[in-house]
Amino acid sequence: MSNVRASKDNVTNSNATTSLILGILSILIPFIGLALGIFGIIFSRKATREIVSTNMGGHGFATAGLICSIVGIVIQLFGVLSILAFNLMTTVG
Repeated sequence: MSNVRASKDNVTNSNATTSLILGILSILIPFIGLALGIFGIIFSRKATREIVSTNMGGHGFATAGLICSIVGIVIQLFGVLSILAFNLMTTVG
């Protein structure tokens, strides 16, 4: 048997994975995606701080989670604004 030591470089930060999942869900789920995107950004920032301080893996997951969360928030805001604009246009005219 070989003596294998696990280093922190091989361990992916769980907050980074959570931020990526929340970011993807924020793109896919209407209306609730806005809150998921906000939580995704929070988890991504927390994961980035933990990765830098503990030298863990998952920096790419945290970055992808941040990007997906921002894109999800933008899509959700655009959807909400377009529904509001549509309702205003059909009510007035």
